[in-house]
Amino acid sequence: MAASVAPIGLIVNPRAGTDVRRAVAAAATVTVEVKANAVRRVVLGARESGANRFVVHRDPHDIVRRATETIRGLDLVWVDEPMRFSEEDTVSAVAAMRSMGCAVVVVLGGDGTNRAAARAWSDLPVIPVSTGTNNAFPIFVEPTVAGSAAGHLATGLCSPDDTATSSKVVRLVVHDPDDPGGSHPDLALVDVVAVDDPYVGSFELFDPHTLRLAVLTRADPVLVGFAGVGGFVDPVSVADDAGLLLRFGPPVECPTVVRAPTAPGHFDDLGLAEVRRLELGEEVDVDGPVLLAFDGERKRRLHAGARATLAVRRDGPRVVDVAAVMAGAVAHGAYRR
Repeated sequence: MAASVAPIGLIVNPRAGTDVRRAVAAAATVTVEVKANAVRRVVLGARESGANRFVVHRDPHDIVRRATETIRGLDLVWVDEPMRFSEEDTVSAVAAMRSMGCAVVVVLGGDGTNRAAARAWSDLPVIPVSTGTNNAFPIFVEPTVAGSAAGHLATGLCSPDDTATSSKVVRLVVHDPDDPGGSHPDLALVDVVAVDDPYVGSFELFDPHTLRLAVLTRADPVLVGFAGVGGFVDPVSVADDAGLLLRFGPPVECPTVVRAPTAPGHFDDLGLAEVRRLELGEEVDVDGPVLLAFDGERKRRLHAGARATLAVRRDGPRVVDVAAVMAGAVAHGAYRR
């Protein structure tokens, strides 16, 4: 293999597609075997494109090892970080992939997995392959093709500068007068939702009565979740230089009531007191006490007296256009013999 071929980062979330929402909604389960098969296809696709060096991380189920143990000629560089069995494993692994010069990172997971990756590498060149519950950010692409596209980026046949677009994110800064530690920045790829909920770690469905506010980077009626809710009233595409603000209230008191799927197979009636497009960079303040959920997962308690400032910006991960990469490879004669 030529020395100029860069490594490919490979992230697979062993917990994606397995949480309690399978019991309380109708989400499908994504098994370890399915994930291992997807990893194998990514690797085989990349190898056919001329790339065989991968930076990978360990997980409790040895998914990458299972997927690759019978494939010869691979150079697997394992991230040497202790497992914490949380999203911090993804954060530390992607940080290592950046330092090792990965041309692109293929992420197998949902919105939460990709959010963790973006925390480590703000302008991450990523091919997000959908395997989670919340899949507004990942794309539905055959893993073989995703791997082939990653391989073309690793060999330099195509460049992320020409085939990837910076995504919108919700940037968040928390101001807490009782915490002298700083402003605590954070981000979401699809939505930040403020709820009146006592349980930070809950994966239960959102109770419509607890919803207060949502800031969305996209709103699309073909999606499930709050991005889908927004799409039912004012669609905002990933290409639009705008976000969307939703303020919730009791349905009997709101001018707009929408019935939408807030989780796979689960519909609710949601009262909307306000629906408004946001310009990029326009700030929205949220006062505590509320609980903040990022991309469908409850993450941070905002105490009374604290305030969070939210803004949609286009400075997130660079999502690779797989079709554009493959078209470029074909134009270069990559598949002609």
